This record gives sequence, C-alpha cells and structure tokens, in this order.
Amino acid sequence: MVGVTGAPGAGKSTLVDQLAKHYRQEGRTVGIIAVDPTSPYSGGAILGDRIRMQERFCDPGIFIRSMATRGSLGGLARATGDVATVLDASGHDLIMIETVGVGQDEIDIVRLADVTIVMLVPGMGDDVQSIKAGIMEIADIFVVNKSDWAGAERVEAEIRALQSLAVRSDGWTPPIVKTIASEGKGLSDLVATLAQYRAYLEQANLALEHKRQNWQERLLEMLRDRLFEMVHRQFSDGTMARYATEVAEHKRDPYTLVEELAARVRPGDMGAAVAKQNAATTRTASRIGTRRRPRARDRKHDV
Repeated sequence: MVGVTGAPGAGKSTLVDQLAKHYRQEGRTVGIIAVDPTSPYSGGAILGDRIRMQERFCDPGIFIRSMATRGSLGGLARATGDVATVLDASGHDLIMIETVGVGQDEIDIVRLADVTIVMLVPGMGDDVQSIKAGIMEIADIFVVNKSDWAGAERVEAEIRALQSLAVRSDGWTPPIVKTIASEGKGLSDLVATLAQYRAYLEQANLALEHKRQNWQERLLEMLRDRLFEMVHRQFSDGTMARYATEVAEHKRDPYTLVEELAARVRPGDMGAAVAKQNAATTRTASRIGTRRRPRARDRKHDV
C-alpha cells in the first residue's frame, strides 16, 4: 500500500497515473484511492483526480475510487482506510492512496500506507518553511517533481540538510528521486526505489512491525469513531442544541457539562449497539472472504 502526499500542484495525480501505467505493464492489478477536498460552503468536491486519470478508466485491471474529505482533516477521508481494506481483500496487487493537497501537518497517510512518498516541487518556500513542515518527517521516499524547473537542486540540498539533523529509528535514510511526472522521466528510478524500500523492510524484519503499528493506530481511531456514534445516538439534536445555547450564553460550564453527559450514557444501550455492529461486520467480512480473488503472485504459485 503506497501513499502519495504533498502540497497542491506537486503532481500527485500525474505521478499516480504514471505508476499505475507502469505496474499494469508488469501485469499487476492496481487499486487507486484519490482523495479530494470538500468545499466548506457547498459541501461538494470536484474530484479532479479523475480528469488526470482518464486513460486508466477502461482498464479492467485498475480500480479508481475518488472520495471527498467531507470535513475530515489530516489529508484523508474518514472512509479511506475502509476502502483500502476492501481493495486489499479483493485481491489487488498494489494499492495507491493519493491524499488531498496538504500543508504542514496533515500526516494521517503515514498510519495507513506501508510506504509514504512525499512530493516536493521547486519554488514552494524557503528552507525554514521546509523545516517546520511536519510532512517532511513522514517520508519514506522523497520525490522532487518538476525537476526541470529552476531551484530543484536547492530543494534536494534542503532535504539533505534536514536528514542530517536526525536519524530514523529504523535506520532507513529516505532517498531522493527526481522526476518529471508529466513526461514519465525518473519513473523507473522511483519504481526501483520502492522495491528497494520493501526489500529493506523484509530484510530487517520491519514489515510486520510497521503493519502492526499502523493497525494499532487504526483500531484506536475506529474505536473512537464507533464510541462517538453510539454516544451521539443517545442525544437528540434538539438536546445538544439546547446545551450548546446554554454554553454559548455562559450559563453552563462546558467541561462540567461533558462530564455530566458522559455519566448519563447507558452502558446497556452501548453494549447492544456494539453487538449489532459486530454482527454486521462479521457478515461483511464473510462475504469479502468468500469472494476474495487471488493476487497475481498467488496465481503464479498455483500454476
């Protein structure tokens, strides 16, 4: 599972499109999840990633799922992890997740992807801007796209300077790959670097540990979301609106109010909701398991 993130205009969609083309030429099936921002005013999303991937629509070996953030922060939508799990269960050999155009601290992708590509382009700010960007710390591979632009060498030098400040706990130094995604240049180097990183994880016995950490974070997030939904169902919209009015008018202390509401949550109702949700999840997992298609590498072994 490969995550691709970076600032708006860095060329993420174009790079994902080129990678999909390359892996399809190798006979591998590809699933693509493209996340676009939601308008805070209209609630809609353009889903412009589809425009840049028009050549892949008719390929039966590629599945593209566009989705809007719907107010979620962190660069992904709330359902991105669920869609990725379904694509993985359906037998796709490679899954690529393209985040929205991110800024400095939208780093949810690192808790979902096995490898994270951070894309940079020349002219996006000075070295101070780079140093304070949280996404610089999550990269497994750096891609300097539009490397034919002036300033590409400076971007690479800034990344090298940042890497000299700290050493990753797994001992991996994220390599820097220069590309011109619109022309397909540098793509072979990126594919080789992805394979190199996967081999490094396997050799150092870090692949399973990486997945375990990712799933631990995801399980906590899933539990938090489920508990929120169950609690929210116990309070009507009118009740919450009344409480909100009292807090806004300084008639109630919000912290004390939250403690009171938490104490009023009925464990029996929550337990019944959990049992119902578990039953639905089990049925869904059973359907996915019975319909799972073997991956290409599994089919080779069968032959």
